[in-house]
Amino acid sequence: MQTSRLLLMPLLLAGALFVDNCAVAAGFALQNQNGAGNGYAYAGAAAVAQDASTIYFNPAGMTYLAPGHHVSGAGNLLIRSLRFKNTGSSPFLSYPLGDNGGQAGGLSPIPAFYWSMSLGSAFRLGLGVSPTFGNSTEWNKTFIGRYQGRFSEILAINFNPSFAWQLSEDVSIGAGLNIVKFDADLRSMVPVTSLLPLPVDVETKMKGDDVGFGYNLGVMFRFSPSTRMGLTYRSTVDLKVDGRLSAPGTVIPASVALELPNTASLAIFHMMSDRLRLLADLTWTGWGHIPAIVATSRASGAILANERLGFEDSFRVGLGTQYQYTDRLRLHAGFAYDQSPVRNARDRSVRLPDSDRFWLAVGLNQKLGERTSIDVGYSHVFFKGAEIERSTFPNPSLQVVRGSFNTDAHIISLQLNHHF
Repeated sequence: MQTSRLLLMPLLLAGALFVDNCAVAAGFALQNQNGAGNGYAYAGAAAVAQDASTIYFNPAGMTYLAPGHHVSGAGNLLIRSLRFKNTGSSPFLSYPLGDNGGQAGGLSPIPAFYWSMSLGSAFRLGLGVSPTFGNSTEWNKTFIGRYQGRFSEILAINFNPSFAWQLSEDVSIGAGLNIVKFDADLRSMVPVTSLLPLPVDVETKMKGDDVGFGYNLGVMFRFSPSTRMGLTYRSTVDLKVDGRLSAPGTVIPASVALELPNTASLAIFHMMSDRLRLLADLTWTGWGHIPAIVATSRASGAILANERLGFEDSFRVGLGTQYQYTDRLRLHAGFAYDQSPVRNARDRSVRLPDSDRFWLAVGLNQKLGERTSIDVGYSHVFFKGAEIERSTFPNPSLQVVRGSFNTDAHIISLQLNHHF
């Protein structure tokens, strides 16, 4: 019976991944929804409206594109380093404490595709496809925190059909439907106490998926020929991630309720001169709407886990600039501060620790012809130090993981734009 109870623990701990996982934006969100914005740290993205990727950031921005069809395809390469330093973790019973887990980061490609078309002079239709949430983290099987999480991979792909309507020369509105395909693969090591004094660990896996729906709204105000403001809102998406918790000789149908957070953003685009443009944004994310993760048995409906997360709402602030160096070359630069929803060491997870971060970015847009351009961007994301003091089991005397995480990320982006 004790072994069975321990085999259930990864289900509880796996739930933390869905809301503790961190990509490049705070929490487990992916900021990199195009390649162009990476060059100015996505500052003012909801007001930029320079290519078809405005479908994600503010669908009303489609009315600022020239009549016809616009296509943008982007790729971001995330190069992330994630390492752990032990500062006094306790072992579980007589099991080996373990090691620092190696390099848990790696390379992650982040693609995105957008298409928009005009319907007369005032209406636009569009479609965006991009991964809005996701991460992959892998520690060694001998990691100190292996009982809290060893391998974590999630991916949420968003299909975003959208429309926009120009109400007047100064006001445009837009809206979109979000169809989210969510997949997760979570693995942990579990001590088999029935075999003591032999210190044997087995790996448990939980895989699940679901499809959820939401919406996004946007409005663009033009205050003058040189200044515009974008306001956007993206709704929550409710998911019921059904899957199986499996271990050697054990399979448990399980379900985890998950609510992807809502966001709201205010952005400014201002032309200081014919060549210089300033960008700024303030973005709020409703992480505080997710107080706990509740895992239930699909067979009986019994609650298998109810874990408090301690998340709080977070803000992001971005400042950027664009400089039209020549008629064909535009230079980009930007800075952003992204606040984490995790505020203390007890709530931080080994699956991927989250912390506040700063972006420094540079990039450019080069016209290849009258209807084709390319964006290139690079950003360095600096993460603040992240401490952890998290209990592995409900009884903290059994094991506590204590230490610190050092995270660093580089993002290289490329985007091709075409108008026909």
